[in-house]
Amino acid sequence: MNAAVEAPQLWGLVARALWRKARRRLRAGPTWRWRYSGRTPDRILIAPPDLRLADPQIAQDIYYGRFPFAGQVVETAGRSPFEIKAASPEWVDALHAFRWLRHLRAAQTDLAAANARALVSEWITLHGRRIAGPAWEPTVTAKRVIAWLQHSTIILQGAEFPFYRAFLKCLAIQIRYLRSAVIEMPDGEDRLRARIALAFAALSLPTPAMVLRNATRQLAEELDRQILPDGGHLSRSPLALLELLADLLPLRQTYANQSSTPPAALLGAVDRMLPALRFFRHQDGSLARFNGMGVTVHDRVASILRHDDTGGASLLQAPHSGFERLAMGGTTVIADAGPAPTIDLSGQAHAGCLSFELSSSRRCFIVNAGVDTFGSRDFRPLARATAAHSTAVVNDASSARFNLASGMNGLLGTPLVAGPRQVRSRRLDEGQDEAAIQGFVASHDGYLSRFNLFHERQMVLANGGTALFGNDRFTKPGGLAPGGDHVAVRFHLHPEIDLQQVGEELRLVARDGESWRFICEAVPPLVEESIFFAGLAGPTKTRQIVLHYRASDHPDLAWAMLRNGGSDLQ
Repeated sequence: MNAAVEAPQLWGLVARALWRKARRRLRAGPTWRWRYSGRTPDRILIAPPDLRLADPQIAQDIYYGRFPFAGQVVETAGRSPFEIKAASPEWVDALHAFRWLRHLRAAQTDLAAANARALVSEWITLHGRRIAGPAWEPTVTAKRVIAWLQHSTIILQGAEFPFYRAFLKCLAIQIRYLRSAVIEMPDGEDRLRARIALAFAALSLPTPAMVLRNATRQLAEELDRQILPDGGHLSRSPLALLELLADLLPLRQTYANQSSTPPAALLGAVDRMLPALRFFRHQDGSLARFNGMGVTVHDRVASILRHDDTGGASLLQAPHSGFERLAMGGTTVIADAGPAPTIDLSGQAHAGCLSFELSSSRRCFIVNAGVDTFGSRDFRPLARATAAHSTAVVNDASSARFNLASGMNGLLGTPLVAGPRQVRSRRLDEGQDEAAIQGFVASHDGYLSRFNLFHERQMVLANGGTALFGNDRFTKPGGLAPGGDHVAVRFHLHPEIDLQQVGEELRLVARDGESWRFICEAVPPLVEESIFFAGLAGPTKTRQIVLHYRASDHPDLAWAMLRNGGSDLQ
């Protein structure tokens, strides 16, 4: 994609962002504020369930003024946490979202209930009377509405009538504000969550039947648009699936608890999303690190997949989301074989087309770098670059480009402004039982506009899952010629994998002793330093195998990974 095409898309995104910002300011002003007043509900009919993991120890930390959110622990030293200034934006958002109420509820003590009530009361006093700042970002407001409803029992436990009324009044104002703001929210996961929050509110509070019908219809429309036929999300992010299912599953249960018929779109979306989440799951239980996925909390994934009644083996292809899966004999390969999402949805997208991850016997061997979810934002462009993925890089350039203009970051973030658009993939599955093979061949045009090169990758899993055969091809209209065609095919290792040189072979060895041989006969593999951004403790040093060569010298490069005694390169 050239600059002439990129500029209109980027400026269109800027115009939409400025319009949303202006509309939000208008809605926070005195002209609109009267619209959020109205009848205060007299009670909460039902507290929806919360599937997110809870830790009573965090409730104790909060009681003593330690707030461990978004990878940062803030000591309040007796002050209200809502007055803290020196904290990361992610910490502030997490604080105002109130999802941490689940930890206080898990403590199951009167002290935790009193603490929850006191913190909610502080928020109402400091932020509930003025719609402004991060506390009232529609994204944060939607999360807070859901959290207040889900944990209303602990908030209201032992509450006196004035607080009870103040809580319900503030909740009603937030719901009306969100109903107004959702129309202008940018496309994607956050807008869908706002629709989920409004559906929760219509079910949990005594509202007219028309309000519930409207909330249900609008939720269904958003689900039909954002959840793809194969269960993936428009953003192509495994993390988006996990986060949305954590809200949609309790919503489905709340419809049932209220004897209301869930919309068919909700039932269908959940039934598609659960197998899609399993599609991205590796042998070690982690989710594949594509498009914003960082650390996997295994218990959290398990708590979601406990609701998956479909059973059976995972799907081998997600054609609408653009991913391929090979699974055989305890070996799993997951590969990105789809185009970049649209610019509106690309804030977390990676330049990882044709990258793959490999896991075997409860260990990940080959990975993408992933992201440090709560770390410094300075690392994000590095983690999203093609070089941070297990795929081929041409002339040290990423196959997609991001908007990194410092003047726009606060308004737009760093969306993907150019990337592969023509991505083709087809399966190569053959045979059955011991003679079966699973494979695919995919190509992308991410390097066409700059270097006039197409990249095609073929991967075949064979021999009962003990051999992965790969082939990287580069083609050029008119034929390849020397110059400007340096290729680096990268294979990033998980930090827990040791790399040994055995003769002329490289051997990848797991802590449990399982090993894989890496073979490339045409180009000597080199070992270089790498960073795994998705480590539990933050970025971690690791290593990568790299094949450096000229595409004009090796337009068709074969390589293989063989487990223990697997067959040699074919």
